[in-house]
Amino acid sequence: MIDELDKKILNTLNKNARMSFRHAASEVGISPTTFYNKVKKLERSRVLKGYIPIIDSKSIGYDLIAIIALRVKQENDLEVQKVISQFSQVGAIYEITGEWDLLLVCYFKGRKDLTQFLKQKLPLPYVHRVITHIVLNVVKEDKRTAVI
Repeated sequence: MIDELDKKILNTLNKNARMSFRHAASEVGISPTTFYNKVKKLERSRVLKGYIPIIDSKSIGYDLIAIIALRVKQENDLEVQKVISQFSQVGAIYEITGEWDLLLVCYFKGRKDLTQFLKQKLPLPYVHRVITHIVLNVVKEDKRTAVI
């Protein structure tokens, strides 16, 4: 479990994980040594799993985002998840409740790339049904955890 100081540290890192520990510690109101030790503890406990750059997909040619829902034969859902997780176009896989079993967030260079994905990669033996939604506009997308 994390305490209030851990939450302050995580929020500070969420704003800018590249700032120096000295500057971040100052923002939180603790010594750099305490900040460092708390961060290392959060890393060891896997609360803090890593530091990654946030890349704008459009700037590297991925102009199309699709949300794809799948209905999967239940006894083979783990097998399907394992295969789909290997596809580079798939940015996220969510196992969900309701009419559909999996929800994929996928990134494509265009409609042709999406069409190839749907026709060549997604026809898997245990996938019964697929529905694709093309994202028209991203209103909010934040890779950082907002519930701290």
